[in-house]
Amino acid sequence: MKDGGRLAAAIEVLDEVERRHRPVQVVLKEWGSSHRFAGSGDRTVIGNLVFDALRNRASLAAHMQDECPRALALATYVLTWDKGLEALTTVLNEDRHAPEALTEAEADRLAAAVPDDLQPWQAADVPEWLWPKFTAVFGGDAVTEGRALAQRAPVDMRVNTLKSDREKLLKKLGHTGAQGTGLSPHGMRIEAKPGLGRMPHVQAEEGYRKGWFDLQDEASQLAALLAGAQPGQQVLDYCAGGGGKTLALAAAMQNKGQLYAYDADRLRLAPIHERLQRAGVRNIQVRDPASSTLDDLKGQMDLVFIDAPCTGTGVWRRRPDSKWKLTEKALNDRMNDQVHVLDNAKEYVKVGGRLVYATCSLLPEENADQISRFLSANADFAPVSALDSWTAMLPGKPVPAYVTERGDLTLTPASTKTDGFFIAILERTA
Repeated sequence: MKDGGRLAAAIEVLDEVERRHRPVQVVLKEWGSSHRFAGSGDRTVIGNLVFDALRNRASLAAHMQDECPRALALATYVLTWDKGLEALTTVLNEDRHAPEALTEAEADRLAAAVPDDLQPWQAADVPEWLWPKFTAVFGGDAVTEGRALAQRAPVDMRVNTLKSDREKLLKKLGHTGAQGTGLSPHGMRIEAKPGLGRMPHVQAEEGYRKGWFDLQDEASQLAALLAGAQPGQQVLDYCAGGGGKTLALAAAMQNKGQLYAYDADRLRLAPIHERLQRAGVRNIQVRDPASSTLDDLKGQMDLVFIDAPCTGTGVWRRRPDSKWKLTEKALNDRMNDQVHVLDNAKEYVKVGGRLVYATCSLLPEENADQISRFLSANADFAPVSALDSWTAMLPGKPVPAYVTERGDLTLTPASTKTDGFFIAILERTA
């Protein structure tokens, strides 16, 4: 396929996503299945066009004075990918599979400079109704933080220290461009490529198949590290999902002690079994909510880790369609879920044990406000500074820019070059 056909395909996918409110990954997969002539390279470029259009939807729509799929795709090609108006004009005129030629108004807007009157939320590519919440967290840096969330994400990997080490793996993955991450001592990163760039398929690497490393964003790695799981402890991963943090906690425990993996949604828990086998983890019990309970664990855990259900505002780089689908009702639903999870998970923490609360959200209602609510209702818990844990476990590393008076931490793409993540640590005192 030439770029004209790829642009037409991207417009078709964006139209389907917008009109029928369907997940973008599903629509892209269906498009590929029904257009077998498109090679893997074509599908990659089409996916990049679609995702970049969604990442930058508000700013591109303002620039084009139009938010239809055609306007977004064309602006992505010319402006975001910096291909230029002349290249687009040639593509549209010479490829019979391309979209229709530019109108005079479209050409004028694509040739124009960035509008001076962009609203801050448009410049940041953040939904307008969420903008007050962003400024509450980030103040004068809110636009910068929003722009960073609108960029492509790197591929981050965590070295499985039960089987390998970072130095050895970086040599084996040298052909992929992998480098050590700046904060996590066990992280490796392949930086995102611009425009038509194609990322390597790391799941096909020998090291992945043999369990020497797993895919996990650096922020998620850091949350598991700051939890401070130790060999020989009793640990409960209460919202284990697919098991990424479970595996990181198991590695920190060196396969010693007992780690329980639980999730109220058994479908989210399903992938964990294959991952555990590949990683060579032996100290994990998976508790299926359909066939077992956690009653025997009450008051017994040295550590309970909660990766709470949330809006996912911190991972917009990876799921850009989700930010435009998010509603006030969805936020309220997630907040109710978080209250429920915290109030249940606390029962498993023993006196002197810790409760670690993390989300991949950047909204104060899901983060610091939830911890404040919990502490006001539970006098037998006290805050522990996650910042102190950071300086102890990551000596010499830059301190996060966003820290509450309690020492809760917020990580962001702009400030820590990670996904957006919130981490708070509590201790049961009585």
